[in-house]
Amino acid sequence: MIKKFFFYLLLMAVGIVVGQYLFKDMKIRRPIETKNCEPICLKTNEALGLLASIGLKYASDYIPDKIYETDKTVAMVHPTSKTKHHYVVIPKKDIKNIAEVSEEDKIYLLDAIAVIQRVIAEKNLETYQVVTNGPGYQDVTYLHFHLVSE
Repeated sequence: MIKKFFFYLLLMAVGIVVGQYLFKDMKIRRPIETKNCEPICLKTNEALGLLASIGLKYASDYIPDKIYETDKTVAMVHPTSKTKHHYVVIPKKDIKNIAEVSEEDKIYLLDAIAVIQRVIAEKNLETYQVVTNGPGYQDVTYLHFHLVSE
């Protein structure tokens, strides 16, 4: 019984250490609670943003329909596109929205713009839109750009 207790205690400690490593560069977001957590729990789009930041940092090789990647940006085909050309360009830095961009984040935005230019050239897009959404319009609370063309 005591061995089992110490095993679970050790497992919990390993989980905490691994969690600290995985989340060390992430923006602070409201904590998750399970019961009646309004207004402090994560909304779905905020949780998706947190997962996106971890995925981009540690598992970008597994992004489906990835078309281009740099050390600071990933471009992929939008998973539910309704147009011929719809790409999502995502900085690999945990930035919630464009209003929260810091000085150190700007290099990621410049790289994202360079990636957008590359996709425009490679896909021969002559008419297009580049859009980013802010709070209230984001399905995922993580700064990303949509490059859309018919």
